[in-house]
Amino acid sequence: MQARFLAFALALVFIARASTCAQPLPSVAPDRVGLATAPLAEIDARMQAYIDEGKLAGIVLLVAREGQVAHAGVYGKMDLEADIAMRRDALFRIYSMTKPITGVALMTLYDEGRFQLDDPISKYLPGFETVKVFAGKDGDRVTVTDLKRPITVRDLMCHTAGLAYGISRATPVDVMYTEARLLDRSQNLDSMLERMLKIPLAAQPGEKWMYSISVDVQGKLIEVLSGKPLDEFFAERVFKPLKMADTAFYVPADKLDRLAVNYGKKDGKLLPIDGSKTSQFATKPVLLSGGGGLVSTADDYLRFAQMMLNRGELDGVRILKPETVDLMTRNHLPDELVPIGLGPVRLANMGFGLDFAVRVKTDNGEPAGSLGEYGWGGAASTQFFVAPHDDLICIGMTQFMPATPVYFQDARKKLYTAVLEPALAE
Repeated sequence: MQARFLAFALALVFIARASTCAQPLPSVAPDRVGLATAPLAEIDARMQAYIDEGKLAGIVLLVAREGQVAHAGVYGKMDLEADIAMRRDALFRIYSMTKPITGVALMTLYDEGRFQLDDPISKYLPGFETVKVFAGKDGDRVTVTDLKRPITVRDLMCHTAGLAYGISRATPVDVMYTEARLLDRSQNLDSMLERMLKIPLAAQPGEKWMYSISVDVQGKLIEVLSGKPLDEFFAERVFKPLKMADTAFYVPADKLDRLAVNYGKKDGKLLPIDGSKTSQFATKPVLLSGGGGLVSTADDYLRFAQMMLNRGELDGVRILKPETVDLMTRNHLPDELVPIGLGPVRLANMGFGLDFAVRVKTDNGEPAGSLGEYGWGGAASTQFFVAPHDDLICIGMTQFMPATPVYFQDARKKLYTAVLEPALAE
């Protein structure tokens, strides 16, 4: 009797653990979901070439259609120095691919009626109603002017709030952000906001598209609206429901052997800039960065992307209302702010929704199915896109800084040539 009870108890433990483990989407042969195999083989060859030519250490590339993984490529090494092969469940610093997750988490509160997109953020984050706007410099003296209108939640999500980032010296305000160390991992979100509010905006709200720290402000907005720390809210509203068991703000000790080394390049050679066991991501940060703080796997992020493609639902669990997903993944920018640009680089035909870039035009040989495609990337060269017209998702994970998404662009172009219309039925 005791043995039977023990077996039953162990089974319950196993079921409980299994329910919270990362669960890859089911796999299928490419031709069963309308993808030609020859272009996928060419993608494999091209990704391997990036490894063989010493441009990247390792890559994981997942392609899904009709809710199933039709192609999974694993290439190269996750640690060149230790000669450790890349693995499909490797952990990656996804940096700005955190932003769409933060947007989704915030919009779960929108679905509950906790805020409206055109609410002034000062309604929830006092201090923004009196922030000044940079007007120029008189010698070493910064001149400022008053706000023409309040910053709204929509501005935060569209990067039209007038905030800067501090990751470059693009504007005098960026320099001020850097000097104030707004993204210091040892300071919390309250401290970040306190220092930010002492610095003027780089532009008037709504007048420019400026990639910025605004998604970190969204993280604080989530905490204020929910009354919970950002990591707890992410886990409750996104990670646990979607079974994204490997996505978090840091990597616990028992998973560090899966954290891929982050590389840079010097004198034409790949060199580690952040290891695995010695990584800054090996310890929980004080700053819970909604703009760039998460670590994840390709399969975890694929579950998130599939939820979006399904218009807010995965495996019977609803995260967002369908109309809310539609709202997030359509362009919110006026024509004069399209296309968006990162520094001097313009992203052709790309507008911006609510924490997602959105393709608003197709030309220059772009396939018709790419219209409405949405996604984003991260500073260590991770990238993803969702193409609703073709029921297609692609996730690319590598670790190289500064961001060099050319490998993913190569895969994307070839992937669209693999799409057959209509998809083959079961």
